[in-house]
Amino acid sequence: MRVELDQVHVMGRRDRLLEIDHLALSTGECVLVAGEPGQGHSALALATTGRLAPTGGSVRLVADDGTVSDDMAQLRRVTAVVDLPGVSEPDDVMPVETVAAEDLALAGHDSTPGAVHTWLEQHALEGFEDHRVDAVEGVVRTALLTGLAAERPDVRFLVMTLPDRHGGEAYGWWHLATSYAALGYGVLVQCTRSSARDLGADLPPARGGHAHRITPVEALRLMPSAGTAGELGDTRTVVSDDPTETRVLEGTPPPDPGEPPPPPQERNEGR
Repeated sequence: MRVELDQVHVMGRRDRLLEIDHLALSTGECVLVAGEPGQGHSALALATTGRLAPTGGSVRLVADDGTVSDDMAQLRRVTAVVDLPGVSEPDDVMPVETVAAEDLALAGHDSTPGAVHTWLEQHALEGFEDHRVDAVEGVVRTALLTGLAAERPDVRFLVMTLPDRHGGEAYGWWHLATSYAALGYGVLVQCTRSSARDLGADLPPARGGHAHRITPVEALRLMPSAGTAGELGDTRTVVSDDPTETRVLEGTPPPDPGEPPPPPQERNEGR
């Protein structure tokens, strides 16, 4: 399955918020997109997942059998936006167990205290139940919210928006993202240019005016295998046939900052 954006632009009240020539994301891929801070990240996340109709251009869902659809309701069913500021981010004062209970309930799963504890334990998040979500480390927060988003039964694509805004090593959330791609999800990660460089992307310095700021840059595109999730050196870098459309750059793995977060668990279909 694949999501394709072509000649997409999104207008705000006065100026364009987003302008992108082409972006594609397939299941099993992990794509890193870098851009300047601002509303363009929100516009890209919402347009990619069918939650915002672009002012111009097309967003299409290509099914496994090759069928092409522009049905935004269908696109919304198979996508999830993770921790998008002002949209899907949890209230800072909420404890982790409450966030987990609410999201599990929305996904149609058991959300009783015992079920929540079991879920947190299965995702190596036990001990955080009473912590406020804004008090846990950035990679823990991202692991929590990504895992909960993946619990929704029809989701095939995950859009992780600016996990670097919570601090910590970029390798932590990148390892997490590639782990989900190795399980078969299509994962789009949005970050700042500096974070992309930390992961080995050879991005040019930011130059230009408004048009430059609203155009995201594709920094890394990886297709990890199940046994090598999070290890950039063991992933396949896919290079675009037309480098003028998107920048697809081969990254060099950064030094391991320590024990990475545990990889996600395979979905339990019987739950």
